[in-house]
Amino acid sequence: MTTLSFMKMHGLGNDFVVLDARRQPLDLSVDQVRAIADRHTGVGCDQLIIVEPAKSERADVLMRIRNADGGEVEACGNATRCVATTVMEEKGTTHAIIETAVGLLDARAVNGGLVAVDMGLANLDWQDIPLAREMDTLHLGITNGPLQDPVAVNVGNPHAVFFVDDAEAVPLETIGPEVEHHELFPERINVEAAQVISAGELRVRVWERGVGITQACGTGACAALVAACRRGLTERAAKVHLDGGTLGIEWREDDHVLMTGPVAVSFQGTLDDSLLS
Repeated sequence: MTTLSFMKMHGLGNDFVVLDARRQPLDLSVDQVRAIADRHTGVGCDQLIIVEPAKSERADVLMRIRNADGGEVEACGNATRCVATTVMEEKGTTHAIIETAVGLLDARAVNGGLVAVDMGLANLDWQDIPLAREMDTLHLGITNGPLQDPVAVNVGNPHAVFFVDDAEAVPLETIGPEVEHHELFPERINVEAAQVISAGELRVRVWERGVGITQACGTGACAALVAACRRGLTERAAKVHLDGGTLGIEWREDDHVLMTGPVAVSFQGTLDDSLLS
């Protein structure tokens, strides 16, 4: 394999290795993705992002997402902002459309160097999560230690949002993987411990399937706001404080979820052939 250039980017500490495969197709194995994502012997990241030519005539690029464990997932809000930023810089515009496995995501640059992304509809039906059997997604009724009775939401990928009195006190590193692999979730699940601070403010910690505890999760923040609003705990717009910083989330009246947050470039480089062999 020839030497590959990469860009290391992050959104609130949720970090990515971004590879541009628009000119040269790129097919990485699970082991190769794991090698790149390894924080000791590779570059290190939560997700590896592959940018490809768009299939839709409306989109600027197609974005594929591989978790640190090598598996492919459907959506990532923080990565969408990162990719949209690079596309907007290339085009010299303030607007980009990113194609993903769950559809086209519309991104725009806003004041303060932030990027806003329309993450699409919040899916609330049990089949759309998906769950293993028909249930009311507002009350799943499962319990694991301090985590009880979550709300299920799919914002491009599946989430179980548990409301707690103190998000910091939840041993998410031990409970998270147990909930992730619960039999109710055939495609596994992302796990949020959400603390309601006020009607316009949430504190959320995230266990991300295939990754572990992450500094920030855009779709997790979206899911937490939707879940809180469905329970009558917040308004339809709120600040969501994650380990790595704050995202602005709005569940609009048309049921689309709008996420606004920052983007940063850490460094650029090339992957040595030995890393991928």
